[in-house]
Amino acid sequence: MQVSEADPLLISYTLQQLVGQDTVQVELIPEKKGMFIKHVEYEVSSQRFKSTVFRRYNDFVVFQDLLLQKFPYRMVPSLPPKRVLGADREFIESRRRALKRFVNLVARHPFFWEDAALKIFLTFNGSEVQNIMRESSRGIGDEFMTCKLATRAKDFLPADIQMQFAASRELIRNIFNSFYKLRDRAERMASRSIGSAADLLIFGKELSALGSDTTPLPSWAALNSSTWGTLKQALKGLSVEFALLADKAAQQGKLEENDVVEKLNLFLDLLQSYKDLCERHEKGVLHKHQRALQTYSLMKKQMMSATVQNKEPESVEQLESRIVAQENAILTMELRNYFSLFCLHQETQLIHIYLPLTSHILGAFVNSQIQGHKEMSLVWNELKPKLNCLFVGTNSMQTPPLSPQDGNFFST
Repeated sequence: MQVSEADPLLISYTLQQLVGQDTVQVELIPEKKGMFIKHVEYEVSSQRFKSTVFRRYNDFVVFQDLLLQKFPYRMVPSLPPKRVLGADREFIESRRRALKRFVNLVARHPFFWEDAALKIFLTFNGSEVQNIMRESSRGIGDEFMTCKLATRAKDFLPADIQMQFAASRELIRNIFNSFYKLRDRAERMASRSIGSAADLLIFGKELSALGSDTTPLPSWAALNSSTWGTLKQALKGLSVEFALLADKAAQQGKLEENDVVEKLNLFLDLLQSYKDLCERHEKGVLHKHQRALQTYSLMKKQMMSATVQNKEPESVEQLESRIVAQENAILTMELRNYFSLFCLHQETQLIHIYLPLTSHILGAFVNSQIQGHKEMSLVWNELKPKLNCLFVGTNSMQTPPLSPQDGNFFST
């Protein structure tokens, strides 16, 4: 961990340094059929360790459980849900993306870099990976037990740490809500681009169907027999351009999904892990501390009552022993509470280190729109002159009207 020598509370990393620590790819490999059910496996490749391993969803679950046990005061990202029945391709792909985000956020967290379970997860090639990870963590204890600064955490915290914690939590909550809405709109835009691609492809196919129609021309249309034949030939030729337009729209949709929606999802996963950490702090350490204080208070009352009632020395002695043990437990809870706040302070810094990701997301969004519209515009511009062939042979028009005003085509 790179912390300030003057103040161990401060972290001095840049976003580039965090992202550059590792890039992990998670790809689906062909489904394997077991005796009764099919299961999905993933190929996990680490740039840092130059390794490629194969993992199942349950391997990710065990890995996350170990991280939560060892680093309860750090941001441990959530895993996507497991669906045993009815897991269609869309769900499987969505889960793959989520697993990729999870493992990259973990691999880039500075407090996890040297963790044995992380290295095993990314490098050990074998079916016993879960047992190997568990064995590496056995008997070590959580970060409070292993960090040299744990018992001195209070010395490094500002006096108004509770106010800072409340303010930071509120800020992160607001940022999360706004980015959640941005992600929702980005998903809709990507979906519209992909939907537009499907519509353009069908549009082109219908033009091709018209151009390929072999129904005999009735005698009623004998005077204009050449017109329909010319139109059919032209319509069939135009279908190629619409297929190209469909391909460009699909490419833009994929670009929006990969470069914009996925970056937003990555940032949202990080923000959600911070929110989860805040809840663990309140429901975990604080709750246990308050419960220990209540127990201590009750025991002190029992002690006073036993003294007043002149109970047997042995029972009073046992009660005193329990009170001493409870005082030690309260002291430990208090130290854990301060260490939890110490870690929350550092995790908040990590969130702010990731905030410049906003500019990368907006840049990717703008670039995807410029590139997509530019490529679509080129195809539309190439298509426009080819429309002239639709009007060859007509007496009133040799070129297509650009608007109702250009040729009064729609005027009454």
